Amino acid sequence: MKAALHAEWTKLRTVRGCLWLLVGMAAVTVAASAAATSVSTCSSPGCGGDVTLLSLFGVEFGQALAAVLAVLVIGGEYGSGMIRATVAAVPRRGVVFAAKSVVVSGVVVAAGTVAVLGSLLAGRFVLPGRGFTAAHGHAPPSLADGPTLRAAAGSVLYLVLIALIGLGVAAVVRDSATGIGLVLGLLYLLPVIGGVVGDPGLRRVLATFAPTSAGLGVRATTDLAGLPLAPWAGLAVTAGWAAVALTVGGVLLKARDV
Repeated sequence: MKAALHAEWTKLRTVRGCLWLLVGMAAVTVAASAAATSVSTCSSPGCGGDVTLLSLFGVEFGQALAAVLAVLVIGGEYGSGMIRATVAAVPRRGVVFAAKSVVVSGVVVAAGTVAVLGSLLAGRFVLPGRGFTAAHGHAPPSLADGPTLRAAAGSVLYLVLIALIGLGVAAVVRDSATGIGLVLGLLYLLPVIGGVVGDPGLRRVLATFAPTSAGLGVRATTDLAGLPLAPWAGLAVTAGWAAVALTVGGVLLKARDV
């Protein structure tokens, strides 16, 4: 396993596109969060708003780059034919897939932590100037606050789970373009469909079991009763999607002739 981890880490860090995707994930997340906070206002005491959720708004955009990175980690090897050399060097395909999962998780944790902390820092700077002050009932987002710490840690974990979904899907379809299309559709199209469904019961089911609608609730620190699921329960739904994707992808990787 150690040799497989070293090989996967070497491949990932020497591919320039992967590095730029990680940098882009952090940059896009922080930029989108800063934009969201800069257009939000609180003009009077008691105005609504979740300062932590606003500060972490960019996670919705950064997740796309985390998913694309994970798809390319294995889809790129199928496209170039390198996957044959990989499984020849490490015949135990389960070990190969586990090593890819660990390496992808590790780099997304690192970039995701930078993204989340940068977003919260942007919120601390921007939101007071938009009226979100203690006088209006809003303290700046701080990791010393339990709900904010949970939202921050949960957001990093959410990005990792989205990346693992991408890795599993790519192992199933064995094509980068198809994998990216499927994962981005799952992340962005499914919530849109859920939002326009006329049946309230079906709409709630889609909101409850879609990986994004459920998982992104972990960012919330106020009005939790309005979420489809409690924050950690919603993140567990996203983890379930990741577990299924990895299981199916791992089984097919071992069963098929690469």
